[in-house]
Amino acid sequence: MSPFQLTRTLPEDTTDAALRADVLHGLTRTPKTLPPKWFYDARGSALFDEITTLPEYYPTRAEREILQTRAAEIAAATGARTLIELGSGSSEKTRHLIDALADLHTYVPVDVSESALTGAANTLIASRPSLNVHALIADFTRGLALPGTPGPRLVAFLGGTIGNLLPAERTAFLASVRTLLSPGDALLLGTDLVKEESVLVSAYDDGSGVTASFNKNVLAVINRELGADFDPDAFSHVAVWDREHEWIEMRLRSLAAQTVKIPALDLAVDFDRHEEMRTEISAKFREETVRAELSAADLKLTHWWTDERARFALSLSEAR
Repeated sequence: MSPFQLTRTLPEDTTDAALRADVLHGLTRTPKTLPPKWFYDARGSALFDEITTLPEYYPTRAEREILQTRAAEIAAATGARTLIELGSGSSEKTRHLIDALADLHTYVPVDVSESALTGAANTLIASRPSLNVHALIADFTRGLALPGTPGPRLVAFLGGTIGNLLPAERTAFLASVRTLLSPGDALLLGTDLVKEESVLVSAYDDGSGVTASFNKNVLAVINRELGADFDPDAFSHVAVWDREHEWIEMRLRSLAAQTVKIPALDLAVDFDRHEEMRTEISAKFREETVRAELSAADLKLTHWWTDERARFALSLSEAR
């Protein structure tokens, strides 16, 4: 058997249809919104990689520190023979886990990007030729069918990405993950933690303006894919801390009253001067809230690790 298999569970035109639906829904409601997943074309991915190197943006470094120091404990606690990574991207951070899991049989990266999956698999197989890699081109937020692989299974959802989901969406997502697990299987979840407002806002509004360019990139994506005429210079980047919901919101603020045309949708969108459009939420967590949300999905939190400065957490929970 080849050590690499690639399974597509999404139709070829899924991305285009989803973008059209999200833009039509988000820009015809009040307040206007766009989902953060549309930041990530090639330029957006490069900008995000640059963000992770900025001094203000701590989550990536903090999570990597936990993985480097706790991978052996995670491996011992799970004994996983199958590792499934949701939103795997380059699989860079997961290699600490893969190296620690001595009995790992199969790695199942899940992502919407075929190029990211193929590139990561080639790199992994070059260093671990005996590892089976079964990549899935899939949208894990819409349900997932996993290949038949040996247990115990460990599902990893890293990067604090769960914070991009609204509370009701998180509830549905965790319930969906639970359906993938048998008793004794586990979920490894990365969550950014509540901390000082100044630290949080700086992480999403860096002094060099990289995050601002990343935020505005969603407009470039809509211009290119749907023929829209957004002028990115007519919007400013905004990052605010919502104390009630304990999340960061990224927004784009219209600097003037303007109308944007989107021919592919036969749509004209009016913006008032200073009207703001939400492009991302990034919820921050406390241990008790993570425990409660996992418990509601019939998952029992068994381990809680943070980086040395307690900025970010990895939690391990078992399916009951």
